Amino acid sequence: MPDYRQLRDPNAEYTMRDLSAETMGVRAKRGGGRDVEITDVQTTLVDGNYPWILVRVYTDAGLVGTGESYWGGGDAEIIERMAPFLVGENPLDIDRLYEHLVQKMSGEGSISGKVVSGISGIEIALHDVAGKILDVPAYQLVGGKYRDEVRIYCDCHAGDESEPESNAREAKRVVEDLGYDALKFDLDVPSGHEKDRANRHLRGPEVQHKVDIVEAVCEEVGDRADVAFDCHWSFSAGSAKRLARELEEYDVWWLEDPVPPENHDVQREVTQSTVTPIVAGENVYRKHGQRRLLEEQAVDIVAPDLPRVGGMRETRKIADVADTYYIPVAMHNVASPIGTMASAHVAAAIPNSLAVEYHSYQLGWWADLVEESGLIEDGRMAVPEEPGLGLTLDLDAVAEHMVEGESLFDEA
Repeated sequence: MPDYRQLRDPNAEYTMRDLSAETMGVRAKRGGGRDVEITDVQTTLVDGNYPWILVRVYTDAGLVGTGESYWGGGDAEIIERMAPFLVGENPLDIDRLYEHLVQKMSGEGSISGKVVSGISGIEIALHDVAGKILDVPAYQLVGGKYRDEVRIYCDCHAGDESEPESNAREAKRVVEDLGYDALKFDLDVPSGHEKDRANRHLRGPEVQHKVDIVEAVCEEVGDRADVAFDCHWSFSAGSAKRLARELEEYDVWWLEDPVPPENHDVQREVTQSTVTPIVAGENVYRKHGQRRLLEEQAVDIVAPDLPRVGGMRETRKIADVADTYYIPVAMHNVASPIGTMASAHVAAAIPNSLAVEYHSYQLGWWADLVEESGLIEDGRMAVPEEPGLGLTLDLDAVAEHMVEGESLFDEA
């Protein structure tokens, strides 16, 4: 197969390979030079409310792309192992490089888990640097946009999450003081009535405790906000169905992950047993993993976590499959501003987006990691028009909040 990067323009007196690094960098910054090579891949681990694995892809055009991999020990090492497969490649070949990494890492289990999350972080960084090379925002690379801003839902945590009124007070504060009109609270919290949490069975008093939390929050916010509730895969099939039925009289936005994620048959049965909307998807990898959830309508809303389940283009593909079954997308997200903005770009580019999660409202320095300000205002995230993700890492802030023992990225 010929090396298309070396083909000569018949109207030019040089090949793209003949360009000097300086000239190529200028052309690339103007969106004109596409013969660019990856020179390095680096990671830094930031100690956020989760350990955020930031990824940078460096090029010989002097342009750098930043991405993020879903938190978890070992991802940074996996990404470093993948770096040699990328050096010398063209960062614009996003799909080819994605599949190249999946194939190269097949022995490590590249259909799920930490390898896919590592590839996701690289893939986001490739979108960032490709947008800079082509001088377009990242949303343009995944199909253009349906909306200029994306709705953000706030994952809330009260002082005493087991106390219904404590949750209600926090819901009121987040709506009235912070301006959100979309919230989520946890239901897998101790009720004081448990006999054996390991069996996943909810006794009557435990079910009532969950209902009391939902009732208190929903009555407090009324029609001022949509409210979802997360179960974190905690309950048996029978208990999940019983709880979902008890919640049908309340205006619940959705009930998330009521049963463990492995058995899609049970997930489908729970979803189809109730009119309470059921959500799942953050623990299912790539479009292949999400396929049964969507084809069998085992969810009412699908919730992929973009830096975890495959990256920007893979999440776009998941959304396309979901749209075939008229299923909306609510992206799970516990990321730094980098992963959150990547999710916002994709959410802007798909018709069936409901909202993107924000998990760091109690972390005072979340927004300090980037130079841009006003990332989330009144529960909305504007999608930048600047090239790539439209964010600039504040390396001083990154250095301040790195996990102990980590090294800072090289500058561009």
